[in-house]
Amino acid sequence: MTEAKAVHITRLIAIPAVITFAVTILRLVGELQHWPTSLFSRAVGGGNALVGIAWLPIIFGPYFALKLTDAGSRPESIGKAIGFAVSGVVAFFLVSGVLLQLTLRHPSLLTLAMFPLLLVTGFLPFAGWKPLGKTLLAYALAARIPVLMVMYFAMRGNGGAGWGTHYDAVAPMLAHLPLGRKYLYAAIVPQLTLWIAWTVILGAIFGSIVVAIARRGKQSAPAEV
Repeated sequence: MTEAKAVHITRLIAIPAVITFAVTILRLVGELQHWPTSLFSRAVGGGNALVGIAWLPIIFGPYFALKLTDAGSRPESIGKAIGFAVSGVVAFFLVSGVLLQLTLRHPSLLTLAMFPLLLVTGFLPFAGWKPLGKTLLAYALAARIPVLMVMYFAMRGNGGAGWGTHYDAVAPMLAHLPLGRKYLYAAIVPQLTLWIAWTVILGAIFGSIVVAIARRGKQSAPAEV
C-alpha cells in the first residue's frame, strides 16, 4: 500500500485560486467593456455566461482529486464518494430548484432559511471523501471572497447606482433596499452559501468520477512483462 503523503491544502489550491481570480477580473472587464453577452452577461445571477468561475470546479475538482490520490489520500470507496456527491447534487437542486423557488413567490424569513440549508448540501460529499471535500471548501472560499469584494465596490459605484454589471445587478425585490442590506441579501448570503455548496458538489462529483475512470484504466492496463 502506498503511504499517504502530507497534502497542504493552501499549496494545493494556490494556483487554481489565482486562475479563478483572473477569470473574475476578466469577467468584470468584459462586462464593463460590453463584450458579447453570451460570454459576459450582465444579467442578475450572471445569465449562465460562458466566461465565469461557476464552471471551474469541473476542471479543478478532478485536479484536486488526482493530486490527493497521488498523495495517497484516496477515498475508502470510490463508489461511496460518487454516491455522496450525487446525493449532494440531488439535495442541492431539491432545495434551490423547488423549495427556494416556492418561497420566492412570497419572500419571508423562510426564504433566507433556505440558503443555510443549501450550504448544508455542500457538506454531503464530505461523507464520501473528506480530504477532497475539505480541499474544495477551501477553494470555494478562495474563489468567492474576491467576488464579494468586487460586488461591494460594484454596488456602491456611481453613487450607489452600480457599475451596470452582473456583480451589482439585483432582483427587483431588492432594488429599493439600502446598500448594506442589499449587499447582505444579494452578495454575502448567496456567495457564502449557495455558491460554496455548488463549488464543492460540482467539484466532488467530477473529481470522484475522473478518479474512478483513472483507477479503472490502471486496473485494466496489461501487466508489463
